[in-house]
Amino acid sequence: MKRYSKWLVVLLLIVSTAVAAKEGYSVVRSYTEEYPYSNINGYVAWGAGGPTDTVSRSLAVYAAEALGTNIIIQHKPGASGSVATEFVKRQDSNGYSLLFNSENPPLYKVMGLSNVDYDDYYPVILVGQQTAVLVVAADSQYDSVEELFEAAKARPGMISLATTGAGGLPSNVAAMMEATSDVSFNQVPFDGDAGVLTAILGGNADVTVVNYSSVVDYISDQSVKILTVFSDERLEREQDAPTICESYPEYESYFPWGTFVGVFVDSDCSAKVKEILSTAFYEGWKQEEFQRYLAENYITPLGLTGDEAGDYIKQWQQVTVWMLYDAGQTKYSPADFGITRMVQED
Repeated sequence: MKRYSKWLVVLLLIVSTAVAAKEGYSVVRSYTEEYPYSNINGYVAWGAGGPTDTVSRSLAVYAAEALGTNIIIQHKPGASGSVATEFVKRQDSNGYSLLFNSENPPLYKVMGLSNVDYDDYYPVILVGQQTAVLVVAADSQYDSVEELFEAAKARPGMISLATTGAGGLPSNVAAMMEATSDVSFNQVPFDGDAGVLTAILGGNADVTVVNYSSVVDYISDQSVKILTVFSDERLEREQDAPTICESYPEYESYFPWGTFVGVFVDSDCSAKVKEILSTAFYEGWKQEEFQRYLAENYITPLGLTGDEAGDYIKQWQQVTVWMLYDAGQTKYSPADFGITRMVQED
């Protein structure tokens, strides 16, 4: 009996020593190895195949090469991107969970969607900005934005505008039009860019707003026509399409403005991790192949990181939340969250 007890004690000592050594190795590894020493998870806030997804996947390939590890892309769509935004914030603040999202989070608080927004994140990089266009079916009775606005004023709330839901691009631009031109539409929600375009082609909506990159093929096959471009400059490829500023100069104060895509990490991450991520993603962003991808998809390159990216987001937020508030489309006043109106220069 004593012999067995002796061997049992020896066995327990061996096991405990091995466990201690393993735990000690893990601790030492976490403090001595350079970040990143394992795969990074990237969470896309929108569904597969959309603009945020395609841009994110394309950039992640080049950033992963610079980081020397894999970036595993996953999708967590829902509630205008707030599902993913809240999920990533709940993960450990160690740089192994990244958020790939668009311009929606700066609207969450005033829309009552979430209390987590880009104030809780560090902008690793803002990739690019897209230009919105107002489009109708090719056989629509409207041939210009002036004709559309005249009809909308004559029949307030009767012309249907296909949207992607509250806080999406179509509803944001609808707020811009209502606040600036005093026109209102019957906003009908559909599922994504494909849904709104299918709606106007099928006669289930009169008009919609999409990013130009989403509608290029439809324009090429003459399925739709552009009534106006929401920019202060004409599109290089669509020189015959007037800008909203040409028709209505009062819109000039909004621009430059448009949808954007970025990569974000928890603001509580260490400065070292933030620097490593921004450097790697910027190196990936600069690659000739990725710049060609942006050009082919009609995305204006931004390449902003850190404070520059933060300033860009704040300006976009100031313009957009007050625009939505003035149109009566927010649940709360931007002032409730300390968001001031942008002061326009004379």
